[in-house]
Amino acid sequence: MANVWDVPSALLVAASGAPALATTSAGVAWSLGVADGDRIDRAVAIGRVGAIADAVHLPLSADIEGGFATSADGVGDTIRQVLEAGTVGVNVEDAAHHDGEPLRDPAGQAARIAAARAAADAAEIPLYINARTDTYLLAVGPASDRLRDTLDRAAAYLEAGADGIFVPGVADPTTITSLVDGIDAPLNILVGPGSPSVDELADLGVARVSLGSAVTLAAYALIGRGADELLRHGTYASLEGGLPYSDVNALLR
Repeated sequence: MANVWDVPSALLVAASGAPALATTSAGVAWSLGVADGDRIDRAVAIGRVGAIADAVHLPLSADIEGGFATSADGVGDTIRQVLEAGTVGVNVEDAAHHDGEPLRDPAGQAARIAAARAAADAAEIPLYINARTDTYLLAVGPASDRLRDTLDRAAAYLEAGADGIFVPGVADPTTITSLVDGIDAPLNILVGPGSPSVDELADLGVARVSLGSAVTLAAYALIGRGADELLRHGTYASLEGGLPYSDVNALLR
């Protein structure tokens, strides 16, 4: 998944031949002037997801962070809204962000996933719930306990109704193999520069790879380099290789 954050990025990824799309919550939030991490208004975020779904007729998975809600019932409401917006999948993460702990309690997070599944079942839509745990990304607890914690969380989330497990923050083949062997569902890994290749990850048993916010960050880095070069040196070489104006404009006609 080369994750997208607005209509042009979605159209470009679709034009590359992608069979499906997924949003990046960070990219969506940043492009709307809000920090990532359960800070964006739910209606605004879902509005952006709906715009992407309307523009690109491919299966779309929405990164809904922690569910844009403080309660399990609220997560169910979010699911009903993202389904109406045109999605067929979601990422739901267990990072707590504002609750004083790095991760939500596993039982509480399982209840939120169960509410998401119930909302999808009520709508009679086979929503793919990708349950994300940030045990490795946030380096939660002693390193020696991290694999066991991840596997326990994965089992609880699958029991609650998740279809797959997303574990960002891992790149070591040994750890990835342990996750594949210990999780009874498709495993999603976050990738970027320095990560094993897609073929290498497939050989390890990984089912899905996601670029997450990496493409958004690369695009913003180019903005910074272009502006810095212009203002410091009066030149423009860093902008070479940009897409033709006419090609991007044509995407939106």
